[in-house]
Amino acid sequence: MRIVRTIATATASVAVLLGTTALTAPTASAASLPSQCNLVLTLTKEASTSLNLRSGPGTSYTSLGILATGVKFTEYCTKDYAWSYGKVTSGANKGKTGWVKYSLLNPIEK
Repeated sequence: MRIVRTIATATASVAVLLGTTALTAPTASAASLPSQCNLVLTLTKEASTSLNLRSGPGTSYTSLGILATGVKFTEYCTKDYAWSYGKVTSGANKGKTGWVKYSLLNPIEK
């Protein structure tokens, strides 16, 4: 797992140097991420519809708040491309961290 996180973090950094859009330098260390993470990337995304920010990667976890359509979210990692962990960067829940459904986030082109 540690090797996967190291490779993913390095890949994200290289992508930034090469000018890939929507990818930014990692801001969360792999050591500080939840154990459920299995791919580490830092992407700026936005909610494609209203969605729940959850305490864990699944609908059985507690909702920490609702993100409205268009709210910005910095994704730090994913769990099987099904759930994204990150930080809300705009809207009513700005500053909160949690999990959102991966398919309900759209990358932001820079």
